[in-house]
Amino acid sequence: MKYIGIDYGTKNIGLAVSDDNGTVAFPLTTIDAGRDAISKVATLIKEKGAGAIVMGESRNFSGEKNEVMEDIEQFKKDIGELTGLPVHYEREFFTSALAARQFAPEEKSRKANPSQEKLDASAAALILQSYLDRMHK
Repeated sequence: MKYIGIDYGTKNIGLAVSDDNGTVAFPLTTIDAGRDAISKVATLIKEKGAGAIVMGESRNFSGEKNEVMEDIEQFKKDIGELTGLPVHYEREFFTSALAARQFAPEEKSRKANPSQEKLDASAAALILQSYLDRMHK
């Protein structure tokens, strides 16, 4: 089964897609967060023929929900209703920072990354890959 990974952000939403077997995640694209985001994401999910969705679950170091988690929960509910697909959470920590290091490993800051689109899509791929690895164990 093919999966779509989502790294939800208040400015950008990173998307990733798995191979048909749900083994390997690949960065896909980034969509601007806002009024049309949910329909654009739903359209991409349908175009890719995904059977399930994986979203990053954002929590602080104590394991408590952080400020963006309320928006993530609403997006999860909406995308699940719109697509009719199951939506799973995968815990995420520092995925944007890890994604930035793929492009500029010698840099200490994610701000050194020149492409926000690549960064957000790569963060979504890291979230999705973490989920797929855990499911295949």
